Amino acid sequence: MFEKFTEKAINVVAEAQKIAEEMQSEYILSEHLLLALVREAKGVSLKIFKMYNITYENLYDEISKNIEITEKIHNNAKANFSHHVKNILKRTLDLANKSGNPSILYEHLFLAVITDKHSNNVKTLEKMGFDVYTAKSLLEKLVQKKIKRLYHPEIDENKENKLPDENTGDLFDSAESAKVFERAVAKLSASNYEILGTEQIISSILEDKDSELSKILAQNGVTAENFEEKLENIQSRQAEYEGKQIIFTPNAFTTMNMALQTAKELGSSVVLPEHIVLGVLKTKKGLAYEIFKELKISDDDLAHSIIKPIEKQMPETLTILRLAKEEARRLGRNVVGTEMFLLGILGEATGVGAQVLAELEINIRDARKVVESLIGFGNEYYDREIVFTQRAKRVLEAAWEFAKKEHKSRIESSHMLLALTTEPTSVAMKVLEQLGVDAVEIKEGIKKFNNERS
Repeated sequence: MFEKFTEKAINVVAEAQKIAEEMQSEYILSEHLLLALVREAKGVSLKIFKMYNITYENLYDEISKNIEITEKIHNNAKANFSHHVKNILKRTLDLANKSGNPSILYEHLFLAVITDKHSNNVKTLEKMGFDVYTAKSLLEKLVQKKIKRLYHPEIDENKENKLPDENTGDLFDSAESAKVFERAVAKLSASNYEILGTEQIISSILEDKDSELSKILAQNGVTAENFEEKLENIQSRQAEYEGKQIIFTPNAFTTMNMALQTAKELGSSVVLPEHIVLGVLKTKKGLAYEIFKELKISDDDLAHSIIKPIEKQMPETLTILRLAKEEARRLGRNVVGTEMFLLGILGEATGVGAQVLAELEINIRDARKVVESLIGFGNEYYDREIVFTQRAKRVLEAAWEFAKKEHKSRIESSHMLLALTTEPTSVAMKVLEQLGVDAVEIKEGIKKFNNERS
């Protein structure tokens, strides 16, 4: 049976055995199980007990007045399950099946104990002012059957098709991209054009033949020579115009904004030339991309060649976002919301973000359960591209700003976790709330870790 118990539920049973032994009882009784539930309570369950001012200490005192121990444990032997407790544990399996859960949760144990008519637990709780009916209703809602939902709570925001921010200052914060931009502007001055296009930008990237990016491009068939040769043969710049004219051609502007987004998704707080090339590959527009196609460049192969060295550096945010996408697929979704970021931070495990959550007793297993109860499951398999909700994009933007404010070259897990608190009504914050954690605790936890590191 115990293979169906969640870690939190197993901890309750183990704690009940420990309490029985502390009370020198040969058997684990239902009273020990109730005491263990209080001692191991977290999140909503903890709030239920706090609602009625029930603590482990005052419950222990009340139970000690009435508990009858007929047999004392001796010779360091382990306490065994009483027949009554065995029946309670069996009932948790029935409760799990009825609620449609494949696992037995802490809440199933809680329900089984407070609805047990063959012990004094209910009388004891009611004597202490505990409202069994209200608690039962709350717990039943928590363990209700997982519903297959295609709808994501944050997805409506994606319908807002906002224009990209026209402030391009962030694009050239890095020294490498600033140099690319300077060379591109010089090329523009020497031409008959007044608006910067993707072709000048890629041409200026290729001009630095000693850079690792130029070497990667050359290995994939793009050199300064063949790019310029193709460019000279192009008589029209029509491919660069699909909207209003600004400092960039519209397609170059779109590419630059995609480069900015790509930098964030790869965990960088500055835009590098690598991100610009990836921006060209993602937008699939403009003269530069047309030349790539004429040179028979494989988008996927070139993108993989560029990303591979970045992945070797193991940036925390890149790992978090990769894990977030895996969590989305696990739930049969092609949408990454803020809750997937939270699971990604927990899954990454080594960063400050995960350490702060661990200090607050938040683990990935429990967080997954709450996420599943909040958003349900989608289709069993998605082969479509994974997309971010607008709220998730705002969190990534906030994390970028936090990293820049601290003058960090990379977005760290602490920036991601802190950014989640900027969206108080997000699914991620609802998950944390159900697990008994609020924004203040997160901010204080991050501050503590940062002070210890400095």
